[in-house]
Amino acid sequence: YTDHNFENKSLPVKDSINYKGFNLYSYKKMRYNPKAITDAVFIIKDDVFSDLNRVRSSRHLSELRVFKYPDIEYVENPDTTLTANIYLTPRKKYVLGFSAEATQSNIQSIGLSANPSLILRNAFKGAEILQLSARAAIGASKDAADNEKNFFDITELGADLRLTIPRLFTPFNTDKIVPKYMFPKTNITLSATSQTNIGLDKTTFNGIINYKWNSTQYTTSSLDLFNATYVRNLNVGNYFNVYNSSYNSLNDLAIEAGFNFNNPDTQRLEIPSETSQFIDEVIYNPNPDLNLTPDLILDVANIEQRRIRLTENNLILSTSYNWIKDSRESVVDKEFYKFRWKLEAAGNFLSTLANVTGLEKNSSDRFELFGVAFSQYLKGEFEVVKHWQLKRKNTLAARFFTGMAVPYGNSTSIPFIRSYFAGGPNDNRGWTAYDLGPGSSGGILDFNEANFKLAANLEYRYNIFGDFYGALFTDIGNIWNVFDDVDSEILRFDNFKDLEELAVTLGTGFRYDFDFFVLRFDIGFKAHNPDFQIEQKWFRDFNLANAVYNIGINYPF
Repeated sequence: YTDHNFENKSLPVKDSINYKGFNLYSYKKMRYNPKAITDAVFIIKDDVFSDLNRVRSSRHLSELRVFKYPDIEYVENPDTTLTANIYLTPRKKYVLGFSAEATQSNIQSIGLSANPSLILRNAFKGAEILQLSARAAIGASKDAADNEKNFFDITELGADLRLTIPRLFTPFNTDKIVPKYMFPKTNITLSATSQTNIGLDKTTFNGIINYKWNSTQYTTSSLDLFNATYVRNLNVGNYFNVYNSSYNSLNDLAIEAGFNFNNPDTQRLEIPSETSQFIDEVIYNPNPDLNLTPDLILDVANIEQRRIRLTENNLILSTSYNWIKDSRESVVDKEFYKFRWKLEAAGNFLSTLANVTGLEKNSSDRFELFGVAFSQYLKGEFEVVKHWQLKRKNTLAARFFTGMAVPYGNSTSIPFIRSYFAGGPNDNRGWTAYDLGPGSSGGILDFNEANFKLAANLEYRYNIFGDFYGALFTDIGNIWNVFDDVDSEILRFDNFKDLEELAVTLGTGFRYDFDFFVLRFDIGFKAHNPDFQIEQKWFRDFNLANAVYNIGINYPF
């Protein structure tokens, strides 16, 4: 019964369909494709009774998100058979949602956002879920906050369209590969975002075709058959305003080289005119009047190389497979383990297409599509999490993560949005996000990132009283550059000796459990700082003045 509820129970059946041994009834006009419902039912005519099939049917019908929790009733017949009656109560077809946020970060003094959404259930009569969400935000940057006329100088507009289909949406039959008891589903997502006056300003477009299924009760597989991302930077001339450390280094090199500043009193390069002029006179059209030593030329070249990489537009077409095994039977389980591994390949299809069609390479020896050099890389990740339940509501939690992205073919580096960073409330809590590494560099750059990461965490969580908990933790990890175009030894991972550059945090924290979420406060102390510029690396900054204070929602792992 596809539209069972209190109002309809006294009405006669108006519409019915017989489909592959199932009888579908409706008190009003039938609104569902029968296959969408019967694919979620495992109770089959002439089969022997199985309680497992009842449980699977109940679970899968619920996961359609079109009906409330189903009621399955068995009626005993005189001939020792059973009739299974399944009563389905539809959820509301349209759901309108709205949320608002106020945020603060190292970029914004204050940010305000509104997020309306619309959910359409059973969009095409096959139990599909169509969701449209939007985001509109304004904010005040750190620099603009002092200017009353332009207090809100950051804007962001975005929209997401997501369609969930309760089966694998393919042109061929996949039932033998992924049977229906694995509850396969297809997610098709289209999104667009535009940011202005924040960093380099950018427009991002994304399209994903994703397949997801549960191989067993505890394992989940996710295949991104098609994941296309296009990032266009709109304000590349603002680079040295955003990346201050790169600007300061470039300015020091200009003074060393004897550059003729427009304002010799301040000796500060104007952005972007003089920064571009100095780089041009060092690398592209060397000025004989400058003091151009080999080391100075190399330093400027490294700054220019990073600027080009972070300001270039990105085109990423990738395929990835993600596998998770989670032993939890419910969200309240205190003792469990979780394994996750992921493999992603990008650019291979476009590279093959470029070679087959005889596409010519640009001046940088890279293929371009629509005027953008596409990215090509192979990326792998592995993560394991283990929780042990101890006495008196106490828990010991551990995590290990490693990931590496190797560029090749059409790329010599990894796009910023696909690289790794270290630090932050869910990583190495003795450093803020993007402030740790790479290697022993000491976080000398703004927004430090790399393509290889190691991280390990150990946390002892103990109950103080009621729903108030404390924690003692250690975080170990760092990021490095490997197999890319970065030559600096302090940034690279070349051998196992570089494991000495692992940063170590010791810390303590407090949590309050609200049942539906956990409010967390952590203090991280730098126990081992791999910064090559300091001699005493152990416990040099182990004090409150140099501690990092983190506020988070839920546990970090």
